[in-house]
Amino acid sequence: MAEKAKVTKRTIDYYTSLGLLKAERSPSNYRYYDYSAIERIAFIEKCKADGLSLEEIKKKVISRFSEEVDVLELRLKIQDLEEDVTKALSQLKKADPEKYEYVKKNISHESLSLIQTLLLLLN
Repeated sequence: MAEKAKVTKRTIDYYTSLGLLKAERSPSNYRYYDYSAIERIAFIEKCKADGLSLEEIKKKVISRFSEEVDVLELRLKIQDLEEDVTKALSQLKKADPEKYEYVKKNISHESLSLIQTLLLLLN
């Protein structure tokens, strides 16, 4: 990533330690960054070239990229929730078909509408 972003590995480490970049850790403790990290690094470098302090840059990074991160996190949480509900309903259907039908019939239309709206907004 350092090569693609045209910065040093040390710079990436520093930005990560400041909270300007977020990394996922592998089981072997390697850091993995998503594709937006390169765009974020370019933005940080431009701000530095414009003479902004790292504190000012951090505020700009948070405001510019927070919506993107929030939507991504929300999308992942909804996906996880959808998988959990599907598994739970499948287990309930096998264990107690009557309770499954009860849950299926009694989920409110508002809840279904909310879930469908969220899925539409995020896709």
